[in-house]
Amino acid sequence: MSKIIIHKVAVLGAGVMGAQIAAHCANAEVSVVLFDLTAKDGDPSGIARRAIDGLKKLEPSPLATTDRVQYIEAANYDQHIDKLAGCDLIIEAIAEKLEWKLDLYHKVAPHIRADAIFATNTSGLSINKLAEGCPASLRPRFCGVHFFNPPRYMSLVELIPCHGTDAALLDQLETFLTTTLGKSVVRALDTPNFVANRVGVFSILAVMHHTQRLGLGFDEVDALTGPLIGRPKSATYRTADVVGLDTLAHVVKTMTDHLPDDPWAKYYATPDWLAALIAKGALGQKTKAGIYRKDGKQIKVLDLKLQDYRDSAGEVADEVAAILKNRNPAERFAQLRASQHPQAQFLWSIFRDVFHYVAVHLNHIAHNARDVDFAMRWGFGWSQGPFETWQAAGWKAIAEAVRDDVHAGRAMSDAPMPAWAFNVDGVHSPQGSYDSRSGVLQGRSTLPVYERQLFPERAFGELAEAEPGRTLWENDEVRMWTLDDEDGKHVPVLSFKSKMCAVGPVVLDGIIEAVHRAERDYAGLVIWQPTAPFSVGANLKQIRPVLETGDFVALEKIVARFQEMSQTIKYSQVPVIAAVQGMALGGGCEIVMHSTRAVCALESYIGLVEVGVGLIPAGGGCKEFAIRTAELASRTATNDPMLWLQNVFQTIAMANVSRSAKNAREMMLLRDHDIVIFNPHELLHVARKTALGIAAAGYRPRLPPAGVPVAGRGGIATLEMMLVNMREGGMISAHDYRVSKAVATALCGGDVENGTLVSEKWLLDIERSLFVELLHTEETKARLIHMLETGKPLRN
Repeated sequence: MSKIIIHKVAVLGAGVMGAQIAAHCANAEVSVVLFDLTAKDGDPSGIARRAIDGLKKLEPSPLATTDRVQYIEAANYDQHIDKLAGCDLIIEAIAEKLEWKLDLYHKVAPHIRADAIFATNTSGLSINKLAEGCPASLRPRFCGVHFFNPPRYMSLVELIPCHGTDAALLDQLETFLTTTLGKSVVRALDTPNFVANRVGVFSILAVMHHTQRLGLGFDEVDALTGPLIGRPKSATYRTADVVGLDTLAHVVKTMTDHLPDDPWAKYYATPDWLAALIAKGALGQKTKAGIYRKDGKQIKVLDLKLQDYRDSAGEVADEVAAILKNRNPAERFAQLRASQHPQAQFLWSIFRDVFHYVAVHLNHIAHNARDVDFAMRWGFGWSQGPFETWQAAGWKAIAEAVRDDVHAGRAMSDAPMPAWAFNVDGVHSPQGSYDSRSGVLQGRSTLPVYERQLFPERAFGELAEAEPGRTLWENDEVRMWTLDDEDGKHVPVLSFKSKMCAVGPVVLDGIIEAVHRAERDYAGLVIWQPTAPFSVGANLKQIRPVLETGDFVALEKIVARFQEMSQTIKYSQVPVIAAVQGMALGGGCEIVMHSTRAVCALESYIGLVEVGVGLIPAGGGCKEFAIRTAELASRTATNDPMLWLQNVFQTIAMANVSRSAKNAREMMLLRDHDIVIFNPHELLHVARKTALGIAAAGYRPRLPPAGVPVAGRGGIATLEMMLVNMREGGMISAHDYRVSKAVATALCGGDVENGTLVSEKWLLDIERSLFVELLHTEETKARLIHMLETGKPLRN
């Protein structure tokens, strides 16, 4: 089939999921028409319009920038159904009722273009039954595309064909989902609740069953089933509240209705206590009460024994905490199974029953074990999927333990362990992942889009290099390396080895050395970290000893070296690309600001946050903003940089961090020519290609500005007026005032007349002197030490 180009998307249904899917398409520069029923009163498209307006209030925000809403058009089926003809992809996202969906399909099918894709976002209804509601001519272009909530942040999309779906269409849709929307795709089978919800909801039901069996509190279970076992902080019951207790009950009902002969069928039911909450309208976070509720500042949790709420205070027993600290997974599971403590028995039971469940159902629910594990990682936020966890703990030992518990009647089901589980030593290997139907290992997808992922996520047991590529040069805290491919011959990569990629003197030396080596031997350089963050900024631990000895001469030399590093990047004779995902804070942000080009994943959180520890940006951040605002001002009739400096000042003085890479561009932390991509696994590929493209165009760095016109003392006075009002209103302390005035002074070029031309060196010298001056104050010292010791800012 010919190439499908998706210019415009229609989303049918402006509920929570539909509106957020529309928002994420708009984030990706895809225009959207959001449909819903015609409103009974007022604006006929009022339902869809209110949903669009509601996007601005949701947290975490589904919008990369607030202006994205202007690319979402509100529509209703009665007046605007002909707009479907202009859409290349139509995603149905109405309520999970088969008859409602089929009725809608009958209405919209005549208006869908002959080459457009029609997809349903159902979370578990049969794709083939839904396809039967489409005309025969539409079925080759119909499939399931199941996003997870919230769609912007959750990586997983399950792609489910019906019997007649065109294979080439699925490949192109997977490419669109992967690169344009930045999603991680699992091809799922048409079974109830597909892969992630099937396993994830069973896991929740198992937790609920064993919670009651062992008499544990909901808050106690959440303490056990969060980060301690590699699950999200919201654990189990808090997650249920966030998702919505009614939504959870609906997904459970899908299993109840469609899996009556399943070995675990008797557990596919909403517990009485949960049904009672739903009946009372206590649906979780959206109704401000569910399993948990908030009374003032106190979090309360439902206690089934008391039949009332009590203060939430769940804790993990010392004996169980000690077991969970054991880094050897085989020993850890053996100790949990052997322990008589109820919490240990609970943890062994929930893992055992999920292992049992996925072993029995692998051939029914997924193409291979990797799809199950990745679905749970990407859709439920588990650090490891169930098969990975099992394999890491010793495949045969766990298989035998599960079998023994099944035989002894301790498991939730008496379904026998499948024979295949005893015929293998694990399900993941460098050759692929196990498919229990065929008994062979399945390799990864060979779609061309995955060639862009130079380092895709690996399942436990797959071959993964301890360090990527071939080392060219390194010191204790950075490594310069390359891949032995065509691009790698010309563009090496620099990665940091320091904790959280923090920047200290050794990293500074390493960056400068790597740039010089790239200038000498290569066409460019990419600064990229194999895992987020890009960099949390200055390594305060390395600075603390110097600070405590009062060696301010040494401290000033460190700051000067930081500035030298920034300028080395900026004026490198080859392009230096900052490839960013996650946090790029403080000094990390300044590396980005000085790069030839930044290539950033959408979920990049960038900011100059130094004021949080009583300092100002002094690695060239203030200097760069002075230059950028002066350049913008030169294009206006008034030539007044204050039009931009006030916002920049607020950004730095409030330690604001971008909420996305696109938001960072609005904040002027990124430039118009910096690149934002949606799939972080494609970051290194795009960054290397960008470096090569810039080099091929005959790159030369811009010459230093002959003179930067600054706002001077008039600008400082204007910014200081904002501080006066905040101080008088009790919003900031005297030291906050001092730090923020230093920010204003650095941005405005110091105590000079408005419009004075100054050099980059002048601006850097001001930054550095103000930074060191603040280091002399007891308040800044206290803030630095408090941050080091607690990880939290101090207001003093």
